[in-house]
Amino acid sequence: MAVHKLDFEDFDEINYQLVAIHTSLEDYRLAYFINKKLPINLRSNKNEIHINIKEGETNFSRFYYYDKEKEISWNLIQNKNEVIQQKKDNNQNLFSNINMEVSTKVFLLPEFKKVDYFLKIENTEEVMDIKEIQLLLNTIENISTAYSVDTHKIKSKNNLIF
Repeated sequence: MAVHKLDFEDFDEINYQLVAIHTSLEDYRLAYFINKKLPINLRSNKNEIHINIKEGETNFSRFYYYDKEKEISWNLIQNKNEVIQQKKDNNQNLFSNINMEVSTKVFLLPEFKKVDYFLKIENTEEVMDIKEIQLLLNTIENISTAYSVDTHKIKSKNNLIF
């Protein structure tokens, strides 16, 4: 009987690049401008990223493209969203017993609260020049800045597994 041995280092391997994007554009407009600058075709993905946190649950929008020729997956992911909670005011005053909606801002990667979107490029070996992608993204008029993120310093990596 053959014995199969797994090495934990195989699971630690990070085979994606992450580019942080600061912009005021809506997700669909950003995807449109990225499609014009890069040789990709990002499309809205109905499988949004679902996150459960203590404030509640929320979905982050996701645009996806798979390059069959180079076997590279591209994901444009929203980083900021809001969770709306129903709270009841228990104070005895004129507005007592009124349900209030309280909005709380939540983040896909909480350690990057100022980032609006992430461009996650998976299965990149040496085919992809991430610096060139950053330069092209920075030429889009409504993008304030785009830069590469060191994936080893991300604390909430599990939120990027989808």
